[in-house]
Amino acid sequence: MNQLACLIDERENALLAPYATFSRDSLDRQYPESTHPYRGPFQRDRDRVVHCSAFRRLSGKMQVFNGQMGDYHRTRLTHTMEVASIARTIGRALRLNEDLVEALALLHDIGHPPFGHAGEDALDECLHEHGGFSHNRFALTITTELERPYPDYPGLNLTNVILDAQTSRIDKSDRRQLPCLEAQVVDLADSITYDAHDVDDAVKLDLISIDELLELPLIRTCYDRVIDASPELSGQQLRQTLVHELLDHQVDDTLQNSTRQLEHLKSHNATEGRGIELSASLQLQEEKSQLEAFLYDHVYRHPDLVAVRRRAQERLRSMFHHFVATPELMPLPFQTRARKVGVELAVRDYIAGMTDSFCHKQYECLFDEKSPA
Repeated sequence: MNQLACLIDERENALLAPYATFSRDSLDRQYPESTHPYRGPFQRDRDRVVHCSAFRRLSGKMQVFNGQMGDYHRTRLTHTMEVASIARTIGRALRLNEDLVEALALLHDIGHPPFGHAGEDALDECLHEHGGFSHNRFALTITTELERPYPDYPGLNLTNVILDAQTSRIDKSDRRQLPCLEAQVVDLADSITYDAHDVDDAVKLDLISIDELLELPLIRTCYDRVIDASPELSGQQLRQTLVHELLDHQVDDTLQNSTRQLEHLKSHNATEGRGIELSASLQLQEEKSQLEAFLYDHVYRHPDLVAVRRRAQERLRSMFHHFVATPELMPLPFQTRARKVGVELAVRDYIAGMTDSFCHKQYECLFDEKSPA
């Protein structure tokens, strides 16, 4: 172990809890490589994600709302950055490996196709005879096969810790083997983030009002705290302050409950730490479920959004079947990949990597139809 690696180890020994994932336990990479002189393995994983082309394309992929509705709302990239920020806050407070938390947070949505979950559902339908489509599974395809920044091997060559944690996200209902605590923190931060920013975006876009939201206990609690502290707030300032309080309230509750869960942990390593499933309090879980049900009924199923999703799904299906029938229309690298993995999976890889706008342009080129989006 070189001198700088020793410094990383000393730093983690001083800062991290025994149940955290230490850099020295980062396992291997698929393709062996020498250690970096001053960056730890998870720092390198983070940087490889940030610098890959799939990560940059997240800026052109919708989170919930598309470009027709303005430019205030979140994209898949800004959502990812918010998740990373909140996950780092929770991870640091719990004395987990912040570098690993950040790498996993930046990676967590990299496999999303164009048009959010609507696009995922359409591709899943098209691929039902070929294993379906999961953005969490596709993230592994991106990071192990499709990205090619290195001349000697495919993929980003991330640590096996990262790949194992991402694999655990494919089927979250299977809790026989819990992921590492750092991966659990990312999932908690993801939930905290989208509940808050979907409220923010929906109110900003006038799809719902704060008065409607006040029927929900979670929003009422946060609203009362805001008004008690600043009774003069209204309009934009009220909305923004309410969203900040919604974030803080969820983070506080999650940290308090997770700390209580970890207090009874007698483990001295990350493997034993997987016996704990971190969570918010039961009360907050119930209140979040009520909020999410409200958002589903009043925002995600809003007629304007339903129309956008329906049109996007129709286009994705048409493009998928057209490229399967005429794979020679795809760029050469995907034609080559089709000979390796089959036409359907190569078409999946091509379409799932598109941004929303590029997908619309490709549709127009294929079908000579102008897009209203």
